[in-house]
Order: sequence, then C-alpha cells, then structure tokens
Amino acid sequence: MIFIGEIAALSAALFWAANSIVLTEATIRIGSVAVNISRMFMASILLLLTTLLVGASFDISDRQLIYLVISGVLGLIIGDTALFKSFQLIGPRLGMLLMSLAPPIAALLAFIFLDEYLSVWGVVGIFVTVIGVSLVVLERNPNRNTGSHFNFKGIVFGIIAATGQATGLIFAKQAFNESPLNEFTVSFIRLFSATVLMYIIFRSMGKFKNPVRMFKNDPYALKHTIAASILGPYLGITASMIAINNTYVGIASTLMATVPIVMLPMVRFYYKEKLSPTAIFGAVIAVAGISILFLK
Repeated sequence: MIFIGEIAALSAALFWAANSIVLTEATIRIGSVAVNISRMFMASILLLLTTLLVGASFDISDRQLIYLVISGVLGLIIGDTALFKSFQLIGPRLGMLLMSLAPPIAALLAFIFLDEYLSVWGVVGIFVTVIGVSLVVLERNPNRNTGSHFNFKGIVFGIIAATGQATGLIFAKQAFNESPLNEFTVSFIRLFSATVLMYIIFRSMGKFKNPVRMFKNDPYALKHTIAASILGPYLGITASMIAINNTYVGIASTLMATVPIVMLPMVRFYYKEKLSPTAIFGAVIAVAGISILFLK
C-alpha cells in the first residue's frame, strides 16, 4: 500500500491524542503510576492474543530481542518517565515543545546509524511540520492554566524525553532491519519487557499499589484505563511500529509528533475550548509540512 508508513504514523498520532483524554480522566482518580502500569499490562495481554490470532512468529534472533528490549526501556520507561517529570517541573506546554525535538533527533540518528538519507524536501517537510506543531504548543490559552514556567531541571528532563523516544525508535528500526518481523510481535516484546521492568522499579520504590482494589472501588477509572490501554499501548504503539517499518524514522517520528494538532478538534468538541487564530495557523502550517512529507 502506498504511504502505509506515513498513514500508520498519523494513525498513531490520532490514537495517542484520543488516549491522552481518557488517560487524564483515569490518572486524576487513581494516580499516574497505577494507571500507566495497568494499561501497559492490559495492552500486553491484548497484543499477545492478537499476535497468536494472526499467527505471527515469535522466532526472532537474540540480537533482535536485545534491540527491542532496549527500545522499550529507552522509549517507554526513560522517555515517558522523563516526559511526565518534565510536565511536572515546567508544565505540559513547554514539555510538549521540547518533545518536538524528537523528530530531528531521530532523523539525525537514523542518518548516522541506519544510513537513512532524506531528500531535501523530506528535511523541509520535517522542519515545516515541527514549526507548525511548535506554534500550536506555544500558543497561550487565557482560559486554561498551562502551569508553564522555566526550570533548568525540567528542560533537561524534556530533552531526555525527546532523546529517549528518538533512540527507542532507532533500536526498533534496527531490529526490523535485521530480518522481517511482525509489528504485533515487536510491539508485544517492547511493551511487555518495559511493563515488567517498570513494575519491578516502582514496586521496589513502594510507589505501586495493587490496582485491583482501586478499580473495584472506582469502575469509572477502570473503564478509562481499559480505553487507554487500547488506544495508547495497543493501537498507538503498534501503529508506530508499522510506521517505522515502512518509512524513514525521521518522517515517522515527525508525523507521530503531530498529536497537539490532532487534539485541536478533540479539545474543541470535548472540552468546548475555543481555538485561537494562532492555533489554527499552526495547524495549517503543520498540515502543509505533512503534505510535503507525503509528496517528498
């Protein structure tokens, strides 16, 4: 299929945008640690069942397994944890802005380690899309308290988050380059290994409590956590693996970074927020960049 990687990347952005809404609802009620590990565990089960149903092979080399485990650690543990910490220290607006560094970092690393050569138009498309996303993220909504403020440690965590996401994609792409792999198998290995490690880490720190009791007392949180497990780790991560397997890492990373753009109509209809001219202009610029990437 033409542009299957690019379409998958945009689909991942759509899934993650919807996921952010239901994830927020669940996190407010039972906390981020319980929700994050629970949704990753649920998604791991879904991915395992899907992999078995489609008859995908788990026959991978030791090197591919190492690449995928490292990818999961870098992207899903270090990257996501650093992102949440960045949100806490500098607010989601600046945190998301720093995450816009992920596409150029991914493109540079792919050029150095994977010999992925982007055309001039590919580079222009990445640049224009990132500019559009940055305009939307930087736009201040006077009706919403973004909690953004400068903090050096928060900036560092934001850069670590972007680098973790970018390097995680590089290692996953390297696993695909070794020999053909099914994307569901790849998603399961990355997610399950990250889930086990996260559980061990937070359990040893005393920050993870058995969520069964919390879900029993709060069915609303359970419903949203299940939805978050389907939209984010199950559909979103699988779509991202399909994307990097079928197009350049830099392009896939750029298209997946359009979550703030995709969220605009969602916040307009779900939260009834009025979209500012700056946000609309940024969305138009981002769409122009996306068009360039499709026409590269």
